[in-house]
Amino acid sequence: MSDYQVTRIGAPERWREFHGGFDEARSRDGRRVVDHELTMQYIGMTANALVPGEEAGYWHVHEKIEELYVFLAGAGQMGLDDDVVDVEAGTVVRVGPGVWRTWRALPDSAGELRWLCIRAGGEQLPHMPDDGRRGPDRPMPW
Repeated sequence: MSDYQVTRIGAPERWREFHGGFDEARSRDGRRVVDHELTMQYIGMTANALVPGEEAGYWHVHEKIEELYVFLAGAGQMGLDDDVVDVEAGTVVRVGPGVWRTWRALPDSAGELRWLCIRAGGEQLPHMPDDGRRGPDRPMPW
């Protein structure tokens, strides 16, 4: 058997129905911790949705983890240390270790602020992956 897994997190329009977190005290509506469902070793991912006017209500920081926020819908803001950055569909924000972060959906957002948060740690990745190879003689499966 190959080393892969598949899960379906549903359409972004349904993400608000999720209720989850890393533990019960940090769970909230609109969050699904996908890496709790898959055997992830080096990366993690949450699917998130906030209704217009809703905010995280807390700041957080990681000492070892890098996060990548990929915004898919809505309009909001991220607090990053002393800065505020506007975010909307198509915005990608990388946040390094040691940077305090929080976020909110703007009250006048046309819909929910939806994003994926991808977390990674471990060794620094090379600019060009050096552990991959192509299989030009391998036939396509379709």
